Amino acid sequence: MQLSDKKVTVTGGAGFLGRRVVHALQQRGCRNVFVPLQEQYDLTREASVQRMFADADSQVVIHLAAEVGGIGANRANPGRFAYSNLTMGALIMEYARLSGVEKFVALGTICAYPKFTPVPFREEELWNGYPEETNAPYGLAKKMLLVLAQAYRQQYGFNAIYLLPVNLYGPGDNFDRDSSHVIPAMIRKCVAAIERGEEKIVLWGDGSPTREFLFVDDCAEAIVRATELYDGAEPINIGTGTEISIRGLAELVAEIAGFHGEICWDTSQPNGQPRRCLDTARAWECFGFRAETDLRTGLRETIDWYRKSRLPGT
Repeated sequence: MQLSDKKVTVTGGAGFLGRRVVHALQQRGCRNVFVPLQEQYDLTREASVQRMFADADSQVVIHLAAEVGGIGANRANPGRFAYSNLTMGALIMEYARLSGVEKFVALGTICAYPKFTPVPFREEELWNGYPEETNAPYGLAKKMLLVLAQAYRQQYGFNAIYLLPVNLYGPGDNFDRDSSHVIPAMIRKCVAAIERGEEKIVLWGDGSPTREFLFVDDCAEAIVRATELYDGAEPINIGTGTEISIRGLAELVAEIAGFHGEICWDTSQPNGQPRRCLDTARAWECFGFRAETDLRTGLRETIDWYRKSRLPGT
């Protein structure tokens, strides 16, 4: 698909990942990109979604908008996360079909995989068990986008693809105390401890789980490349194919940030899924994507951005 000739709507296009996707589209010569802002369009309301499609006149939809957060946010808001993500996905895909959209790109989540998926996670394992309990409502709501995409392809010939990105990080991430993911939470704690002269930080769990992390710019490139080149029904993992323990990650963040104190573990808090690491062979085979940013480089850029961008004293 030649995207420079298309009218593209990017839901969530003003967000952390969305801004990078819009930029990647513009780099390819795409000048007609519509970004529905949250204050103008409530994508959990049918009338609002219908109005968005009337305003955008889209040929391609990249659906990134989501209610999302770390373990704490998922534990506090399971109903809201399930409802919002399920409703948004269903309404946006249905009105995309009714509006004659040529291609629909749905973003899933690694949280959709079963809790004890064999590592590396292969796309064929998606339905072989229940997700990790703390983020199952969110993960299952996002996984229903795959069900809907395949059902619409079968019944209506609707060209919807489904991508499964691993945990993202990078400059511009969400550093909110209550809803941030693991990397920004660690960075915030390390930087705060350094500034306050504190000798220890406390992190959740015991540090044993493993995770895989993808730099946000790499993910944006994968999404746009898939939009151009992939038209299949099967889900595709987007990641690096490498994992690191949460303990190892904490030590790396502390090293780069310059925190030399003690890292303590609050084992009364949940670990989350035991391991996460993707098999990324299908992304390479189907649209030639491999991540380019190594974790140390990406963390350094993220920490530098955080230090320069936040308000003094926050």
